[in-house]
Amino acid sequence: MAPKTVLLMGQPNVGKSVLFSQLTGMHIMVSNYAGTTVEFTEGDMEVLGTSCKLIDVPGTYGLQATNEAEQVAVNLLKQGPSAVLCVLDAINLESSLHLLLEVLAYGLPTIAVLNRHDLAEKHGLQIDHRLLQDELQIPVIPTIAVEGKGLDQVRQTLHRLVAPPADISAERTSWAGCSVGGNGGSCGCSLSQLFTRASEASIQASAPLLSGSASTQAAQADLWARAEALTAQVSREPSDGGALPDPLVQPWPGIPIAIGVVGLMFGLVIGLGMGLRQFLLLPFFRALLFPLIIDLVNALISPVWLRNILIGEYGFLIKGLEWPFALVLPYVISFYIGLSVLEDWGYLPRLAVLLDGLLNKIGLNGSAIIPLLLGYGCGIPAIMASRALSSRKQRLMISSMVCLAVPCVSQTGAFIALLSERSLAAVAFVMLLSIATVVVAGVVLDRLSEGKAPYTLMEVPQLLLPKPKVLFKKVLMRVRHYIFDGALPMIVAVMVASVLYESGVLVAAGRFFAPLISGWLDLPNDAVVPLVLGIVRRELTVLPLIDMNLTTLQFMTGALIALFYVPCIAMVATLAKEFGVKVAATIFVATTFAALFFGGVLAQTGNLVIRLLA
Repeated sequence: MAPKTVLLMGQPNVGKSVLFSQLTGMHIMVSNYAGTTVEFTEGDMEVLGTSCKLIDVPGTYGLQATNEAEQVAVNLLKQGPSAVLCVLDAINLESSLHLLLEVLAYGLPTIAVLNRHDLAEKHGLQIDHRLLQDELQIPVIPTIAVEGKGLDQVRQTLHRLVAPPADISAERTSWAGCSVGGNGGSCGCSLSQLFTRASEASIQASAPLLSGSASTQAAQADLWARAEALTAQVSREPSDGGALPDPLVQPWPGIPIAIGVVGLMFGLVIGLGMGLRQFLLLPFFRALLFPLIIDLVNALISPVWLRNILIGEYGFLIKGLEWPFALVLPYVISFYIGLSVLEDWGYLPRLAVLLDGLLNKIGLNGSAIIPLLLGYGCGIPAIMASRALSSRKQRLMISSMVCLAVPCVSQTGAFIALLSERSLAAVAFVMLLSIATVVVAGVVLDRLSEGKAPYTLMEVPQLLLPKPKVLFKKVLMRVRHYIFDGALPMIVAVMVASVLYESGVLVAAGRFFAPLISGWLDLPNDAVVPLVLGIVRRELTVLPLIDMNLTTLQFMTGALIALFYVPCIAMVATLAKEFGVKVAATIFVATTFAALFFGGVLAQTGNLVIRLLA
């Protein structure tokens, strides 16, 4: 018998993923929904002996299909799953109830999971889940997903929906005013019929949502009114009249705090990263590991050309280990520690609200700050995270801005390794240049493309102290991702470069492009190496410059070129998958031109100033 299908639905940041992992364990896979680029996670789940397939539907605030994620959620509902687990956020109950009412309009057996009720109670908000259950006429189960509390009741209730009739013949329960036993109850309803009947009121109220008629807006207003009434009926606000306005989303003191938070984040990345590099990783590699490798290669390998490939100027056993692990990895670790703290603290949505007005001026809304910040970790998840934005225009803008001027964490680490020993001001200049270019690019792209920034609904979660165990697991997962998707391809690229260098191909390429490299860009001909390798990995546009005897101006020119240079192969492939080959090729050419043009402008202008001051 094929396993039953259960949908896990809810808004972003309600603990849905935690609930999914608790119910499925490690038996999961990530899939693309047919005909789209939206990914969803599915896993195997045993419900008291009954096999189920649990699908973690992309988080969505509604079912109006205004973006790809919402359309996938609607399509999955229309396929007629065996049951739906709809996760409600006890802290932001009204908007969660609105989504639940939209789900109930599909007439599917549904269980409401009231998550984070413990946090609501800490803030003095009391929710009567039994009254809510009576009003909705479906099961409402309080849970604390991070602690696994309430999950046994979720499994038992779900079992009554998906198990064969013989498996529930001895069980009796009461929802929606019906006593159910076996295939039916005292009212003659089967479980499936019971849940269908229980949602009839929602179906009638929301019929325009399913039919796509002109009255959808009125139906939405009715649903919001019902959600508001239910929230007022089942919840009791604190006696002091509720929470005070969140100062972090107000211009004062929100903007100074945001500047301080970003500054601390920047200081953490540089300080912790440099500490790990200088006092732990570089001594290990240069004092212990590399001498051992060099002695072994010299003892075992006779041909000079092969020794050079292994331990020469671009020897992949030396540079292939030093660049990704000794120079870049410490900044990857420090960046993801900082980002994970901000995520678990709940600050990022507040930053999105705070910057909404500013981003509106360049055709974006506040939620666009999330993929932009993710871009400073890795450009690929930034491009994929843009799927949650409401228009193709916004998605293209964000993806283009990330590809042009947002360095990934590996590239940022390379910048710091390249410039920090010369001047921390140079590091700050590159990062400020990145932000300024993103803003300018946003203005230009907004003018060149049609459409306005649509309104976006965004929940602001409670501020929480990050849990060290959760932080450790999150950082470990991201570092593991860097090692397999970043470090290993970098090692392969360095190996190829070493072969090309020893064979004379790169030397010949340097002579061929000399008018561009040594003329316009004022760099040594060996700079052709990072220009070639940068196509494979963005940070490889920077790292080879470290070992070249460059002036400060040349270092700055190389950093500017690397900032604007082509996105790596993996990003180009992601662009082609999301937007098509034409868009990917256009961004590839545009970023290459921008890097070489502005790099040359800096080099020529800098040399002119130096001559005038001499």
